[in-house]
Amino acid sequence: MIPQETTHFGFQTTTTQEKTQRVKGVFDSVASRYDLMNDVMSGGMHRLWKRHFVASLPLHNAKRVLDLAGGTGDISFSMAKRTNAQITVCDINAAMLEVGKARPEAKKTTLEWVCASAESLPYPDHYFDVCTMSFGIRNVTNIPAALLEIYRVLKPAGLFACLEFSHVSNPLLKPIYERYSFDLIPTFGKLVGGDRDAYQYLVESIRKFPNQSAFAKMIEDAGFKNVQHRNLSGGIVAIHTGWKA
Repeated sequence: MIPQETTHFGFQTTTTQEKTQRVKGVFDSVASRYDLMNDVMSGGMHRLWKRHFVASLPLHNAKRVLDLAGGTGDISFSMAKRTNAQITVCDINAAMLEVGKARPEAKKTTLEWVCASAESLPYPDHYFDVCTMSFGIRNVTNIPAALLEIYRVLKPAGLFACLEFSHVSNPLLKPIYERYSFDLIPTFGKLVGGDRDAYQYLVESIRKFPNQSAFAKMIEDAGFKNVQHRNLSGGIVAIHTGWKA
């Protein structure tokens, strides 16, 4: 028997195939309460982080934008206010996309909604001007494969911009944030979302995600140039950017 490739699901070791299915299960569980989930995870700060992220994107000359792991469309709806580009919301989880398509804002936009994996994108080479990911890359089973796919579908001089939970750099904030994450978030998740295990996984997935410098190196290894990152809220989240040569 050929041994199956393993990876992590939070703090647990699992096969790559099982992780993909278990992550799908997490987001199937929280899809209808996704905004509430983000409020619990971030204390409501995710709205400010996303606003800052979208405001930082150079969208003025973009013709096609890919919002990867776009879920219920938060980032895409915000980008649609700033650009006339064709925006594609792409996510592996159909339940998340259905929630997004049912939002009132969807009737006022021409967003394209596509269910596909970040590791195997259904687009030709050199297709998009900008690719964004917001709180999604850490849930991808094979992150290097996804980064290579993003590089492939971007046009030359295209931008990859990623907003993700990261590692707290402020030593005074770190113990407070650790306690909030592991003691309070799963409890809040059970109270307001009815699913403690989903929130426990999400907290653990943040801790397993590479730190800012390590993730920047992964982006560089995929071929991107001028890779930079900047912390928000003391490193609770970080924005990484890289350009296709």
